[in-house]
Amino acid sequence: MKPIWIVDDDASIRWVLEKALARENLATRSFANAHDAREALALETPQVLVSDIRMPGESGLELLQAVKEQCPGLPVIIITAYSDLDSAVAAFQGGAFEYLAKPFDIDKAVALIRRAQEESLRETSVESGPQGSPEILGQAPAMQEVFRAIGRLSQSNVTVLITGESGTGKELVARALHKHSPRASQPFIALNTAAIPKDLLESELFGHERGAFTGAQATRRGRFEQAENGTLFLDEIGDMPFDLQTRLLRVLSDGHFYRVGGHQPLKANVRVITATHQNLEQRVRDGLFREDLFHRLNVIRLRLPSLRERRDDIPLLARHFLVQSARQLGVDTKRMSDAAMHFLSSLELPGNVRQLENLCNWITVMAPGQTVEVKDLPPELMHGNGSGWDAAPPAELPMHVQAAPGASQGDWASLLEQQASRMLGAGQLEVMDVLGRQFEAILIRAALKYTHGRKNDAAVRLGIGRNTITRKIAELGIGGAKDE
Repeated sequence: MKPIWIVDDDASIRWVLEKALARENLATRSFANAHDAREALALETPQVLVSDIRMPGESGLELLQAVKEQCPGLPVIIITAYSDLDSAVAAFQGGAFEYLAKPFDIDKAVALIRRAQEESLRETSVESGPQGSPEILGQAPAMQEVFRAIGRLSQSNVTVLITGESGTGKELVARALHKHSPRASQPFIALNTAAIPKDLLESELFGHERGAFTGAQATRRGRFEQAENGTLFLDEIGDMPFDLQTRLLRVLSDGHFYRVGGHQPLKANVRVITATHQNLEQRVRDGLFREDLFHRLNVIRLRLPSLRERRDDIPLLARHFLVQSARQLGVDTKRMSDAAMHFLSSLELPGNVRQLENLCNWITVMAPGQTVEVKDLPPELMHGNGSGWDAAPPAELPMHVQAAPGASQGDWASLLEQQASRMLGAGQLEVMDVLGRQFEAILIRAALKYTHGRKNDAAVRLGIGRNTITRKIAELGIGGAKDE
């Protein structure tokens, strides 16, 4: 990740911010004046720029203007004095993300910088355009039908509804539809409507104006604006709140929307692709989903088969995921024996392709030999035929975790000691940080799985605060969490 740049002629301000951001594992680069920062900007760009407004030579406002001309998406935070609020207004007019008034609270400053960093990462992913889609594999007749449908829709902008069980690859298909469409060079924006709290979903979709609600300190573009001229993928559309369904229907009907707190209509030239694992017809009958919206979305329906319907693809997918996992970890690819592959193909795997991928990650890390036998698979598979096993991989998998002779794979302390010894022996740095992040990620994922994704309950069971688990989930890139 790119560093945070600090531009201030006051060495004490630079020092305080550097130390505070270092505690948050955020890299920094400091400049004593705007001129040096502008010269550096010609060679590289930061993730966020924090600048004092009054400095010898060029001012922070002049630096802001230069940054916005060269890097319009770069968030700039201006430091100003309480007595200098006119300059703060000028900063906003010049496109500043936010301002810090002296003397500022360091914790609030760090929180603001983190928010700017998140916005910068979001903008980067939008502006970079479509990335190479992961390959969709499948030789089974049911998947060949899916491939044919993608081909038929390749030159169309028609709205598509993708249905299928969780883990069947609905987002991959949506990305493929975008990649092979006339909008391929434009953004692909994905949003899981079930993962966003109801009171934030409207702002997430349509954006908000500054001051629209408590905490709305800056105008923010929503997903519709980010996807302009491209494709917006709305996953788990069946969980969208009823009142927001009305707003979505209006956008699909007349192509216009309003930011939260806004009065100026914005035009949306966006192809909408939706997905759900639910029976939308039944939700319409139950009064939980608008019938008119259903018909707007259900122009072309594409049903993805479960892995149980395409068992012949399991060996193909397993080999692909084992190669992919080994490449990510920098280790040799493991292979499944015929007996192990046959056993794997007989499992129910209710988590579908996602569960199979997670299983292959587990095998790469935990299986003791290069050839994997049935006895090397997770014990849960033997007892429950796979129905209860859907382990998610840790954020950063250890490179060579294997049980020592005579040690059980459940002896996690012994495995941890072995891994630490290997890393230290190899001269690797920051061993405590790397293993600590893995340990935290595993604990948080286990707690979220136990509480069905409820973040607050998970925090209580782990004995940590709500703000702590929220920060850790963001830092470790853990998905599947939700607010109660």
